[in-house]
Amino acid sequence: MKQYNILFLCTHNSARSVLGEVLASTHPSGKFFGYSAGSSPGTSVNPIAKEIAIELGFDESKLRSKSWDEFALPGAPKMDFIITVCDNAAGEVCPFWPGSPVTAHWGFPDPSQVQGSNLERKTAFNEVKNGLQRRLDILAAMPLEKLDSLSLKEVHTKA
Repeated sequence: MKQYNILFLCTHNSARSVLGEVLASTHPSGKFFGYSAGSSPGTSVNPIAKEIAIELGFDESKLRSKSWDEFALPGAPKMDFIITVCDNAAGEVCPFWPGSPVTAHWGFPDPSQVQGSNLERKTAFNEVKNGLQRRLDILAAMPLEKLDSLSLKEVHTKA
C-alpha cells in the first residue's frame, strides 16, 4: 500500500500542525506519513501537544518546531498533500513545493491561546485533535490517487 506524505503548516509549528503530523503518522489506516512546519517556527512544541503525541505513541524525539523551508530544499521528502491548519499560514506566500502536491486549508482555532485551567486548555487541544482525526478519517476513505485540491477542500466541509 502506498503511503502519502502530508505536510501540515501553521505559523509557529508548535500545536495544530504538530497534532496533524502526529495524527497522520499514527493513523490506523497506515496510509499517511505526517510532517509539520511553520512559516515562523517557535522554539519548542507546546507541552500539551507533546503530551497528546506521546499518548498516541508518536516518537517524542521527532517532536520539534521546524521551518517550512526545510521541506522546499533538495532532498526533502516529496509531499502528496499540503494542509494549512491556521488562517495566518493559509494567507502567506508558501515556498514552491516540488511535485505539485494537492493543497487545502483545514482551519482550527489556536488551542495554545486558550486561557484558563489546565483542563480547559487540554480540552481545546483535544477539540483540534478530534477535528483533525475526523478529517483524516474522511481523507483515508477517499480514493487518494485521484484526489485534487477541490476534493480535499470538500473534506473540510464534511467534517
